[in-house]
Amino acid sequence: MTQQKLKIKKGDEVIVLTGKDKGAKGEVLKVIPAENRVLVKGVNVVTKHQKPTQFSAGGLQKKELSIHASNVALADPKSGKPTRVGYKTLKDGKKVRVARKSGETIG
Repeated sequence: MTQQKLKIKKGDEVIVLTGKDKGAKGEVLKVIPAENRVLVKGVNVVTKHQKPTQFSAGGLQKKELSIHASNVALADPKSGKPTRVGYKTLKDGKKVRVARKSGETIG
C-alpha cells in the first residue's frame, strides 16, 4: 500500500469530527504519515498507570494517543469552522495551502 500525503501539518489547528472528543479543537503535535494518524493536544487523552522507577515516581499519568487523520479537519483561519484543504500557486511560483471555505491561506 502506498503512503498517502497528508494535508495536515504539525502546528495546525484542527477540529475533531467524530469519536468521543467530537467538536474538540487542538493543535497538531505530531503527524504519522505511515499510519495516516495525527497526535492532537488535549484530544484522545488516556490515563496510564506508571510503575515507579529509579528516575521518576509512579502513579497515574495522562497522555494523548493518536487519532486517524480522517477524523480531523483543519480549522478555517477566518471562521474557525472545519474546512477542507486545497492548494494554490502564487504569482512568485510558491505553492501554498488554502482553506476551501474562505479561500484564506494557511500557515
